[in-house]
Amino acid sequence: MIILGIESSCDETAASLVTESKQILSNIVSSQFKNHKPFGGVVPEIAARAHLDHMDWIVKAAFKEANLTLSDIDGVAVAGGPGLIGGVIVGVMMAKGLAMAKNLPFIPVNHLEAHALMARLTHEIPFPYLLLLVSGGHCQFLIVEDVGNYAYLGGTLDDALGECLDKTARLLGYPYPGGPTIERLALQGNPNAYDFPRPLKGQKGCDFSFSGLKTAARKVILEADKTSPYFREDFCASFQKTIGEILEDRLKHALQMALGKNPKITTLVIGGGVAANQYFNQCLSSCSKHYGISVMSPPINLCTDNGAMIAWAGIERLKRNLGGTLSFAPRPRWPLEDLKHKTGE
Repeated sequence: MIILGIESSCDETAASLVTESKQILSNIVSSQFKNHKPFGGVVPEIAARAHLDHMDWIVKAAFKEANLTLSDIDGVAVAGGPGLIGGVIVGVMMAKGLAMAKNLPFIPVNHLEAHALMARLTHEIPFPYLLLLVSGGHCQFLIVEDVGNYAYLGGTLDDALGECLDKTARLLGYPYPGGPTIERLALQGNPNAYDFPRPLKGQKGCDFSFSGLKTAARKVILEADKTSPYFREDFCASFQKTIGEILEDRLKHALQMALGKNPKITTLVIGGGVAANQYFNQCLSSCSKHYGISVMSPPINLCTDNGAMIAWAGIERLKRNLGGTLSFAPRPRWPLEDLKHKTGE
């Protein structure tokens, strides 16, 4: 089985061809980084127009790299939401057109489910497992019982971690995306130079809150002596250490909740763009070891949005007869826990 996956839910236009035997035959991604850099974040209208401009050649490039044609594939999967609705519509319309042209199965994929299942493409991970989905727009813990079967444990009450990182980096004068810059500078700084609050630390449950941390970071930046030669490095190291401690604390509670619900869980999967941060991965791995839980995340180049994760989720769903129909409507909101093995009607 070979599935084409199309992703256009935010600021990457992507297409990939993936096999049932876990071979990524092609993986083409066009980033809109330069389009949004002047604005310090993703502008929905600009993103939608960029998807329109690039979708055709991205899909063609994916087929060319794999040395395949539309006649060689067994279905078309596409991110149907959640996401910026303009971009989602572009991807869904392209996928529907290709599926209709060759009478192929059309598989609308929940973008979050694609992140949730991505590690199963790159690693041998059995169900059930605990998922920490952490990105610019999402931050939540879920138990992944099976494809289409998710139990929500907790999530952010305000800002997502990726947004917190990006906006804090912008206050320091660095362009979007700011998370990688903070991670790089933190390697050269003193993690104990500044003291930041740790919202919800020690409290029951595994919800997150990052708005207060973001406000505290802004206050430090405004009041600090920026003439210090290592101010930015020390700030980033301290800021990153604080977030690491928050993640460890929230994970401890999430593991206790998850194992209480399903003692068969043996793995924590970290998905989403922030999963590329190696310091956070180390913090989460250290905490998980105390519970006998292993930690897995996709390779760094597959942590951010891409077509391979959509194609793989499409394969997982099609194998279980969980495809969709051409009547599917793109969705700006689509909580994972609402899937419940449903098809993409």
